[in-house]
Amino acid sequence: MTTVSEQLSTTTLLRFATAGSVDDGKSTLVGRLLHDSKSVLTDQLEAVEHASRSRGQETPDLALLTDGLRAEREQGITIDVAYRYFATPRRRFILADTPGHVQYTRNMVTGASTAELAVVLVDARNGVVEQTRRHAAVAALLRVPHVVLAVNKMDLVDYAEPVFAAIAEEFTAYAASLGVSEITAIPISALAGDNVVEPSAHMDWYGGPTVLEHLETVPVSHDLTGCHARFPVQYVIRPQTAEHPDYRGYAGQIAAGAFRVGEAVTVLPSGRTSTIAGIDALGESVDIAWAPQSVTVRLADDIDVSRGDLIAPADDAPAVTQDVEATVCHVADQPLVVGQRVLLKHTTRTVKAIVKDIPSRLTLDDLSQHPAPGRLVANDIGRVVVRTADPLALDAYADSRRTGSFLLIDPADGTTLTAGMAGASFASEAEAQAQAADDAEWDF
Repeated sequence: MTTVSEQLSTTTLLRFATAGSVDDGKSTLVGRLLHDSKSVLTDQLEAVEHASRSRGQETPDLALLTDGLRAEREQGITIDVAYRYFATPRRRFILADTPGHVQYTRNMVTGASTAELAVVLVDARNGVVEQTRRHAAVAALLRVPHVVLAVNKMDLVDYAEPVFAAIAEEFTAYAASLGVSEITAIPISALAGDNVVEPSAHMDWYGGPTVLEHLETVPVSHDLTGCHARFPVQYVIRPQTAEHPDYRGYAGQIAAGAFRVGEAVTVLPSGRTSTIAGIDALGESVDIAWAPQSVTVRLADDIDVSRGDLIAPADDAPAVTQDVEATVCHVADQPLVVGQRVLLKHTTRTVKAIVKDIPSRLTLDDLSQHPAPGRLVANDIGRVVVRTADPLALDAYADSRRTGSFLLIDPADGTTLTAGMAGASFASEAEAQAQAADDAEWDF
């Protein structure tokens, strides 16, 4: 008989983020998801029941399961995101509980940056509002592969199908115009539990999955071995011992793709070439390694390779540049201004840089561009041009969320200033449709 631990060891992992406006019921949805999937400890549930009774409520207020996390944010956490971990026999989950207020846009960017799915909550009585469009825009900017529109509080509109259909149509059209490739709309009542974990008895007109069923079955990510192979060097290993007098290996985590012994590679930014003489993984030599394995690569030639260098296939190496154009979200309280000197951190490489230009600031409400703002303040999203002191091997964010992203850092105190995404802002509808077609052929 298979044990629970054995089941979980073979399940896949899904990272997803939630977002919703004030009083849309996001905390209740998260609480219901945890409660009905049996992911709440007995003492946690007893504490919620006691707190609910003290407030005069007859049934447990599941929103209280996340209230402590919200209180932490209100006490001044600026970039941290609260995470919840839970699992079912079919899949493991990391839930990024991101706030939805406009002043916390930077928090959503942080939480959704590694998410493979975003759940955008909408109150059925209010429909698509300004904040809903903002959440969709952030998900599109971050190239989140899957978006779920959870139309909540259907019990307060008598579970009316036309209400749900109108909201789903409006949101889908807007998100598709931003280049979101996959959108799934689900009518729910987080308070009553309709279509969250269990199918609703009040909406027989809906034949789609529940929220949990969709989370358990949505494709997690494509096969990273099919991506452009990238290996950022994190550490150079040279034991220089009697046992290994000439050993020289380059350790790190493969960001994408696969590498094979005998493959011709280029070391960037120097441009020197060599072949892979060996790959060591977990103390053993292997012929092939792929993302996201942590390995040590040995090259046939004794060339200068150090931390921050990038190893890539010789016939598929990224362009090297000192001029970075990107969409950024400013996360620091102090503004980012033209002429400011910063550090740019890309994978394992950190270089000096200067902000040459801030061409525009994006207004997420209507996606209009405010030209030449001169500065970006906390939660602003805009376009920047950065000149680096040393060349970088940077991919477009659309091609690789790992090697297409970077951070701008204050050189004085190490504070993270800005999160950047190299290349174009939003995907076009044509690109999104092509991506959706590729998704259908992914090997999961």
